[in-house]
Amino acid sequence: MREYDYEYADFIYYTPGELDKAGRLWPVRAGRCLAKPHYKVGPKRIECHSIHFVREGKLRLEYEGRQVELARGDLFVLFPDRTYYYDMLPAERPLEMRWLAIDGDRVEALLQLAGLTEQEPFRKGTVSSRIEAAADRAIDALERVQRWRPAVALELQGHLYSLLSALMLEEAGQGPELASWIHECAEYMELHATEGITVQQVAEFAGVHRSYFTQVFTEEMGMPPMKYMQKVRMEKARRLLIDTHASVTEIGLSLGYPNLYTFTRAFKMYFKESPLALRKAEA
Repeated sequence: MREYDYEYADFIYYTPGELDKAGRLWPVRAGRCLAKPHYKVGPKRIECHSIHFVREGKLRLEYEGRQVELARGDLFVLFPDRTYYYDMLPAERPLEMRWLAIDGDRVEALLQLAGLTEQEPFRKGTVSSRIEAAADRAIDALERVQRWRPAVALELQGHLYSLLSALMLEEAGQGPELASWIHECAEYMELHATEGITVQQVAEFAGVHRSYFTQVFTEEMGMPPMKYMQKVRMEKARRLLIDTHASVTEIGLSLGYPNLYTFTRAFKMYFKESPLALRKAEA
């Protein structure tokens, strides 16, 4: 690390190419710092989003007339064109941070999905080992870049998405604001219900335990996930019977049922009439 007035720091810079910009998400710079006594930053504004991870020590962040104290395991984001101040607070260990600045028109929406907004640009106690590892991989990969190449751009984008994904999964398990990820799971089920996916696979997609997923999904959607997948398949079956001339066997096999009998039995239990009776009634 090089020595500066208020800190020892490494600064890593990146110039995006056309492939980065086509992906609508790219790194701008990154770094690591170890604060000196009386460390302070600001007032300052930046033109991109910068995610800061507190590794040791404590700091005070001021934004939009508000203050918050942050420590190890916390993170904060500097949003573009907003004024910030932050300074080190007394602690057993000096302030140590890593940061990653990113740009592109997808960034703000992805950060919002992770629960990070201009109104609340920080999270306390949520920097898990998974998030730390994802941040380290992104920063270390950026440091290794010697010149721009298409493969480099794709690798860096992969690391950024991995980090943002980790932030979203951590957020999903934190509190009551669950509608966003539950509805993403519902969309996943609607897309793949006819391919024989299981509740366990959907829970893995959400990044949570199956029992927890089933409980929260049922509370949010008003029915268990297995019943929801059945509803998706039956609604697709009804639509195919009404809107197409496909045979009942073809429809059943297309929806993932192993044979005509299994499909017809499931259909009768759900709609209280046979597929042919429904087709005739809706004709």
